[in-house]
Amino acid sequence: MSRPGKERSIERRVRRVATRLGLHLMIAAKPDNNVRAHGGYMLREAETMTIIFGNKLYHYSADIDEIEAFLDVHQEAS
Repeated sequence: MSRPGKERSIERRVRRVATRLGLHLMIAAKPDNNVRAHGGYMLREAETMTIIFGNKLYHYSADIDEIEAFLDVHQEAS
């Protein structure tokens, strides 16, 4: 499987896990150079609409692997 197809399937899985935890997976619609270099994702709390991950130095700064690791830790804590 090619990388883009694999990334989409990871996105779908990550989105399902995030939803179960009350979070939204956000994907940059118009990525700038920073986002294209590394990142493209953020997590937002569904209830309060607060960004909780992926906005460290700029919006959409997390990559899909970082989002997945963040969710794994929070899923185990639940």
